[in-house]
Amino acid sequence: MADIHRPRRGSLAFSPRKRANSQVPRTRSWAAGEDKARMAGFAGYKAGMTHIVMIDERPNSPTEGMEISVPATVLEAPPVSFAALRVYEKYNGGVRPAGETWAEEFDPYLARSITVPKKNNGDSLEEIRSNIDNMVEVRLIAHTNPSQLASIPKKKPDLMEIAITGGSVADQFDLAKDLLGNQMPVSSVFDLGEFVDVSAITRGKGTQGPVKRWGIALQKRKHSRGGKRRHIGNLGPWHPHRVRWTVPQMGQMGYHQRTEYNKMILAMGSDGKDVTPDGGFVGYGLVSGDYLLVKGSIPGPARRLIRVKRATRPKVEAKTPAVMNISTTSKQGLR
Repeated sequence: MADIHRPRRGSLAFSPRKRANSQVPRTRSWAAGEDKARMAGFAGYKAGMTHIVMIDERPNSPTEGMEISVPATVLEAPPVSFAALRVYEKYNGGVRPAGETWAEEFDPYLARSITVPKKNNGDSLEEIRSNIDNMVEVRLIAHTNPSQLASIPKKKPDLMEIAITGGSVADQFDLAKDLLGNQMPVSSVFDLGEFVDVSAITRGKGTQGPVKRWGIALQKRKHSRGGKRRHIGNLGPWHPHRVRWTVPQMGQMGYHQRTEYNKMILAMGSDGKDVTPDGGFVGYGLVSGDYLLVKGSIPGPARRLIRVKRATRPKVEAKTPAVMNISTTSKQGLR
């Protein structure tokens, strides 16, 4: 009898596959800082994909030094606002909040996301600064400004923590103090050619069967039950007396948080007309303000919040890309 063993179909690496709790992705780690304190991340909204013509500078590539066409994703990234400052101390092998202070003035739309404090009930900046030697991390509570975007109908900001890395903790605190209550554009956070990690919630597909969800094979004619072929052969062995989580079954598919690593920033700018195709992006519309052009694809549908942070494990040294042309031909009718 022929050997019918094969690798399992469907990776278990992302289990359990349940819906994300929030459309704002969680960030659990940040890239190691440099000598200077800098913001470690940013956030924007996915507009769509296009392609650019650039010089291939990859060493040992068959097209090295030649013009190539590269797919790219456009993010509309208006300046983020900083509503609060928070410091962390070591605790039980990790960190925990040790103090925070809020800005004196807030964006009027922030009240749609949280109950805005009428007065600062937290610690003062002087109290935090006096105890900064016992702190290990400084983060800013930031929020996006979708009200500045013409193509996104919502006004409710998305709230998140963004860490400040590099330098000493005192340097990080000084930078956070200057940013508190202000806004920062994406051009002040990243550089051209820099590698970043992008996190987003993927497109939701609802409840799906095991064939589409896990990629199992269809049943043979003799193995099917009443002509039904899109099911598994059995739920597992006799022992243990339970259905194990490794058994591919139907359930939620999509709307999961996913992170993609080492995406190169190809272009940045403040005039969205430079990257908006004729007729606008399908499912999004026109990019009007600050934008970020990232190499390759990004999880999630159009208008989905995308968190961008410095690459935690870059493979190559960053170089300024030689972009020759950004395509603005119409994308209508391509879906």
